[in-house]
Amino acid sequence: MDLSPLIDLAIRYDSQDSRAFQPLPGLSIFRRDSTSDIEGFIYEPVLCLILQGGKTTALGDRTVSLTRGDAVLVSHDLPVMARITRASVREPYLALILSIDLALVRSLADQLGEAPAPDAGAPTRALAAGPAEPAWLAPLARYCALIDDPLDARILGPAIRREVHYRLLLSPLGGMLRQLLAADSHASRIARAIHKLRAGYQTPLSVPDLAKTAGMSASSFHAHFKAVTGSTPLRYQKDLRLIAARGLMVDRHHTVAAAAYAVGYESPTHFSRDYTRKFGVPPSRHARTAPAPPRHALPAGA
Repeated sequence: MDLSPLIDLAIRYDSQDSRAFQPLPGLSIFRRDSTSDIEGFIYEPVLCLILQGGKTTALGDRTVSLTRGDAVLVSHDLPVMARITRASVREPYLALILSIDLALVRSLADQLGEAPAPDAGAPTRALAAGPAEPAWLAPLARYCALIDDPLDARILGPAIRREVHYRLLLSPLGGMLRQLLAADSHASRIARAIHKLRAGYQTPLSVPDLAKTAGMSASSFHAHFKAVTGSTPLRYQKDLRLIAARGLMVDRHHTVAAAAYAVGYESPTHFSRDYTRKFGVPPSRHARTAPAPPRHALPAGA
């Protein structure tokens, strides 16, 4: 499918660098006119379609490179590292971001029944990447076209957005979303544990408590958590802390020590070591001079 109409629409409705424009419910347009350093984001359930430019996204030990026509589907809250690798004023990085409504996804469960799933035996991940597919790209384009007609957007928008979710569920990217249809699935249990972990990431990690929330033994929880997120619970918590600390230093001008203590570190030295390993620069670099990152960090993050 030709992406040119979507690119024209994105450029027409967004001319500000590093901003996320939200023209319709659940839809954002992200533009950046320059490449970026490595940045940390918390990706909530979202579909990101690259219209122009390029980026890399890393989750745990897995890194995916994305360019025009590629997409990422995220089913769980995930701390990721991302970097815009191709962007310029002449040809900016452009992405469409559609928030995934998990309640809407689950509402389709009864109607889906035993619908066949593509690649049923393939492993599924909370972050899936691949080329855009006409089955879901066509209704997504129709949804975007509603930007120019508020009445159509109000009347037709919810049904078209539902169709996008349905098509994603049946696509190769939708494997983990399909697992979330069952309330007692491993994917759903891990999602409950992630919710608790995000709410209390500053406190010492208790894997047994998280396993209890998920209704699993500690060993089973650890294995399924890594299978879903690509990370261990401890690494997941550490990434949450480091991303939050970066925001405190950049946005609120915290000192390195103040940011470290605020996110749960007991030692600024330990924090500095972890931060440098994660971002490639010492935290003092961001505390002193880093420009404020875009405030859209997902549904943006694009």
